[in-house]
Amino acid sequence: MATTTATHATATAMTETASDFVACLNADQLAKTVYQFEDGERVFWYYPPMNRHGIPLRDLDGAQRTKAFALLESGLTEKSFQQAKGIIDLETVLGPLEKEQGVVSFVRDPDLYYFTVFGDPNGDGIWGWRAEGHHISIHFSVHGDRVLSTTPFFFGTNPAEVRSGPKKGTRVLSGREDIALELMNSLDQRQSSIATLYKEAPADILTFNSTRVSLPAEEGLPASRMNPAQKAMLRSLVGVYVDQVPSELAREKWERLESEGFDGLHWAWGGPAEAGKAHYYRIHGGNFMVEFDNRQNGANHIHSVWRDIENDFASDVLREHLVLYHVI
Repeated sequence: MATTTATHATATAMTETASDFVACLNADQLAKTVYQFEDGERVFWYYPPMNRHGIPLRDLDGAQRTKAFALLESGLTEKSFQQAKGIIDLETVLGPLEKEQGVVSFVRDPDLYYFTVFGDPNGDGIWGWRAEGHHISIHFSVHGDRVLSTTPFFFGTNPAEVRSGPKKGTRVLSGREDIALELMNSLDQRQSSIATLYKEAPADILTFNSTRVSLPAEEGLPASRMNPAQKAMLRSLVGVYVDQVPSELAREKWERLESEGFDGLHWAWGGPAEAGKAHYYRIHGGNFMVEFDNRQNGANHIHSVWRDIENDFASDVLREHLVLYHVI
């Protein structure tokens, strides 16, 4: 069943901010920034520090950076926008921390976050945009006054908790970890045994940076076997992910979850249910899925992602509307 879309003020905001951003770039910058919507680059995504296609913040002047961040903000709530800026700012923590530890790695630079536009925001066709860098990878597809897709949506943090220095105590993504631990520790022995799929947390999110999610049928503890308090915690945790996008988009996602049956969501766990110990969880039901992993760097390094199994990169909507594109 295809994803439904509705009229969104958010689509207008994205179109306006993307148009403003593209209009302020010179020819060389445009060549780095703008791709055809059909280009295979659109469906490639990754979250480690690396050189990327698109234009990085370091190549933008002050006014252009402001317009780039306005585009980023158009797809986020105030809370998730501040989280994104917090993730970027963690590069200024991680660099000195790794130097102190004698770790040789990719350069940690808050200016290595890239913006890419696919298609023409001022045209009649479908277009999209991506903002990506270390621990941020967000993707939106838009057509006219409709936002067709909001996923994949990846946020991560390293360190998950800053443990020294002037920013000590900072936990940019605390909610998605704390609620999950509370939920897991509320389960009785029978529930816990059903939910626990892995004795140890996997090394990373299992779907990694796949263009299309491939997972077995729902595994773990179904919401239907939770008590009301546990269901409320699960609902809060789902909200951490769904409510990262503006309220009108989130409302549509919630309506779809409810229509497909919230009780059909499955809660899966790996590792001990203890802060400071490596742990993993997955919420999966129908086309909705989120994954969270905190195993690396002594369980102080979070990867988390929200996926729409059928409609990442607007693939389901594109199929339904018979928009053919070729991915190299």
